[in-house]
Amino acid sequence: MPIYRVLIVDDSAFMRKVFSDRIGADDDFTVAATASDGEEAVRLALSLEPDIITMDLEMPRMNGIEALRRIMEVRPTPVIMLSAITDNGTRDTIRALQYGAFDFIHKPDSSVRQDIRQVGDELLNKLRIALEAVKTGTFRMLPAVEDRSVEEWPSPPETAEGVPKTPISTEPPPEPVNTVPPDTGSNQVTAPAQDPALGPKRTREMHHPPEPAPQPKSARPSAKTSKPAAEASSLRPQSKTVPRSPEPVRSPAAAKAVSPPPVRETKRETRTSAPEPRKSAKHSAVFSQIVAIGTSTGGPRALHEVLTGLPADFEAPVLVVQHMPPKFTLSLAQRLDSFCSIRVREAGDGEQVESATAYIAPGGKHMSLMKESSGTYRIKLTEEGPRSGHMPSVDVLFESLVGHRQLKRHAVLMTGMGSDGAKGMKALQEDGAETRIAEAEETCVVYGMPRSAVELGAANAQVPLQRIAPLLVREVRSRSK
Repeated sequence: MPIYRVLIVDDSAFMRKVFSDRIGADDDFTVAATASDGEEAVRLALSLEPDIITMDLEMPRMNGIEALRRIMEVRPTPVIMLSAITDNGTRDTIRALQYGAFDFIHKPDSSVRQDIRQVGDELLNKLRIALEAVKTGTFRMLPAVEDRSVEEWPSPPETAEGVPKTPISTEPPPEPVNTVPPDTGSNQVTAPAQDPALGPKRTREMHHPPEPAPQPKSARPSAKTSKPAAEASSLRPQSKTVPRSPEPVRSPAAAKAVSPPPVRETKRETRTSAPEPRKSAKHSAVFSQIVAIGTSTGGPRALHEVLTGLPADFEAPVLVVQHMPPKFTLSLAQRLDSFCSIRVREAGDGEQVESATAYIAPGGKHMSLMKESSGTYRIKLTEEGPRSGHMPSVDVLFESLVGHRQLKRHAVLMTGMGSDGAKGMKALQEDGAETRIAEAEETCVVYGMPRSAVELGAANAQVPLQRIAPLLVREVRSRSK
């Protein structure tokens, strides 16, 4: 039976022992090694080539974020972060997810035995999800989102990158991107033309995206990304009784030595609130269209790609469900807001919904859209229990849009494990929603939720991640009154 090798990284000897015992007792995994700081983690990741890594955030010499970045640059590997539930911990966790971490768990309080047992079970569950994603070939590595200091934030753009100001022709393109056959009686989304960089060799092309077209000086470039990561190595099952000898490191970046490169000075993010003065767009409570997005594992980077592609004058609000615990959604909203031209905020109960604004459902609460007798739309937050195994649930959000036929509705399902959102998208299809996008398999970190929607016949377009924002802008503009 295949055994998969895990590298445990934590500065606490107690936690290394706890996780080693829990992982070692499972038949699917074995502990390849342990490391007490980031520098040692990088060396072991390159020499031992583990299948999965668990990484603490706060460590001496080199912290978990910097170690994660080094590993992703040289040998991309599924990394599960251990996060403290503090303001700094949640912010750093969101940064780690955007840099390429597969997922995260709460770091337990060593004084609470029950908490430690629960976290051990959660860690094994995350390891199995990561393992399944790689075994089935649905695990993808996307370019990391580079940090920027407050001083480096550019001005908002006038339009989304690559989307013309003039109305888009409704004629179908010559080569549609994985367009799903339309269902009878529903409006068909016209997917953008196939990008040559997104051809049959899908995984490698996603590591080497095409160079963006030159932008005018007045336009704000999209968020900076790191150099494309090398293609993820496939898992190599090992016998639990036969230790594996280190193989030569084949990456040019790692060929010089096993030790990591010198520590780079990085600017730590100190910002805790959105810089409202730089948001110059007009936000209106009067709108005729709405966008709803659902995502899970791999979602923070996917949301970054989509939301930064929306212009400051986007004529619709955006409602977002990202599977994430309480507190982390606030940090996610704040970080995304620092990169986006539209406003991004964690949704509040009863908050008025406005255009050019993205509302992220708080962790632990379902988010719905409700309409008042005055015609104003507001956010409704509830805690009636998990749906499809999640709270917030994408199904709850999508189903809340059913019946609002006065709005042109655009639903998007992106990377994530499971099937949350598929039934809700099907309900929107039956209610005549205009746009129902499933992220294409080649760009999903985990192709679960979008696949469920496609198999259910709910999606009317499958679109690579980099094309979702331009398509949304195109659809909203072409359908504007």
